Amino acid sequence: MILFAGISMAAYSQVIVGTVYETGTNNTISSSTIYFDGAFAGTLTDKDGKFSLDVTKYAALPLTISSIGYFSVTLTNYPTDKPLKIYLTPKVYELNEVLVASKSLARKRKEYMKIFKEEFLGTTYNADNCEIINENDISFNYDSSKDTVRAFASDPIIINNLALGYKITCYLDKFEYYKHDNSFLLRGNFVFNEDMAKDGPDKNLSAKIYEQRRFSTYPGSRMHFFRALWKNGLEEEGFSIKNSDNKFLSYEDVVKQDVNNPLNSPDNEIKYISYPGDLIIYYYDEVTTLKLLKPRVYFYSDGKYDSTVTTWEGEMIKKRIGDLLPDVYVETVSK
Repeated sequence: MILFAGISMAAYSQVIVGTVYETGTNNTISSSTIYFDGAFAGTLTDKDGKFSLDVTKYAALPLTISSIGYFSVTLTNYPTDKPLKIYLTPKVYELNEVLVASKSLARKRKEYMKIFKEEFLGTTYNADNCEIINENDISFNYDSSKDTVRAFASDPIIINNLALGYKITCYLDKFEYYKHDNSFLLRGNFVFNEDMAKDGPDKNLSAKIYEQRRFSTYPGSRMHFFRALWKNGLEEEGFSIKNSDNKFLSYEDVVKQDVNNPLNSPDNEIKYISYPGDLIIYYYDEVTTLKLLKPRVYFYSDGKYDSTVTTWEGEMIKKRIGDLLPDVYVETVSK
């Protein structure tokens, strides 16, 4: 059962409605997931492919639609005053693309699975304590001409994070690992399904352990950075920002806000980053580069941001799916 804990109904709420179809056939798709990437917030389509979702909290962020056996679609600047029609394309792979799936290639499959886990989950303590429940649903292909390993999954990848106590569903659209420079490309979307701290045999003990680990994971994360930036508290939280000329940047240099907000904006304002160049982020002695792909990168008080228009290099990106925290995470351990 998927838990969508981020939705709240309020006066002047902004609700979108729509229908999800299969591209080329116009058949409706039931049980599709409509959600904000990396959050608990979302809903499912009914038997007729229809849905409604309160998007008040994240009105400026992209909305993702995923379904088993289809490539995900991400919407930006979608209308809220008329029903949406959304089309998903079936995942169809050529036979040679899923070559490394048979038992006869067990050694190669084991090698590629190791690469996949390290790049996908990360190599931290939390990542090492993640379980991919349905590994057999993942297939691999190696392109020797490009020295590239590709991973495919028609079904969503289910991850149990036994360190942080979350169950996560990943709709994987693309994974490529480039051996020549040890880089990788990941396109996918993530839904937090369950907080396992509520279901352990000793709930109080398990909740305390998970709480401590989550608290240790949060500092220096992208969530931590955006939450600190929202409240103009970078310095007190251990962050600073420079541009490519090594000049320190202030809050006012990089953060703007829309003054004509919808009445239902929960924070009474919508903020975005805007700067004509890369941002070099320091968290004590850790360095990360944030590249903005559009003039406006919206972000929110809970640390959620428009990840579709950013790229990252450096320390922050080392924390991958194994260190991912949901948007509802709250620091509950005393500093």
